[in-house]
Amino acid sequence: MTPLSFSQARPCPCLGPRKTSPLIYLLLSCLLLGAGAVDAHAHSGGETAAGFISGFTHPFFGLDHIVAMVAVGLWGAFLGNPAVWLLPVIFPMVMAVGGAMGVLGVPIPAIETGIALSGIVLGLLVLLASRPPLWVAAMTVGFFAVFHGHAHGTELPAAASPLTYSIGFVTSTGLLHLGGVSLGLLARWPWGQVVIRTGGGAIACVGFGFLMHWL
Repeated sequence: MTPLSFSQARPCPCLGPRKTSPLIYLLLSCLLLGAGAVDAHAHSGGETAAGFISGFTHPFFGLDHIVAMVAVGLWGAFLGNPAVWLLPVIFPMVMAVGGAMGVLGVPIPAIETGIALSGIVLGLLVLLASRPPLWVAAMTVGFFAVFHGHAHGTELPAAASPLTYSIGFVTSTGLLHLGGVSLGLLARWPWGQVVIRTGGGAIACVGFGFLMHWL
């Protein structure tokens, strides 16, 4: 991977005047699906509503999860089309698979280390403005998504509905990605490039802090 300037990056097409990114439709679909699940069961106060709420809020209580998910959107916005929507789609999809593995008790070694490394690696990729081939970027994001998903799955509350819990954390993950994509739009201005790359460095530092904690 060769470090390049953000000024060399293609402007993010997701906000162009010609078309709307598929990422927007995906996130809206997730939100509508999740809202429907809550509305259908909230009147009974049952496990389904509790499962969605628990899953939706869970990523927001872990800084290690937040920085990695924001970094995915930030890096995707920098890489441009199709990475701007592909990476934020790949991450929650693979994360859901990892979550299922966690629910089923399938062991994956060094989960905490993998999560910490995701912040370090993704943060450095943003800091260095790296532009690898799309398949490399997709595999990198997918690899780390397994660790995040497995952590969510193993922490699934006993009383929660696994399906709606998964819908909840996939929805909130998509929103965190969208936040990263929005921040990535600052790359159109020189001062914004400095802010973004500094943010990437901060994300890497957070990941390093978690890595030192888990070692």
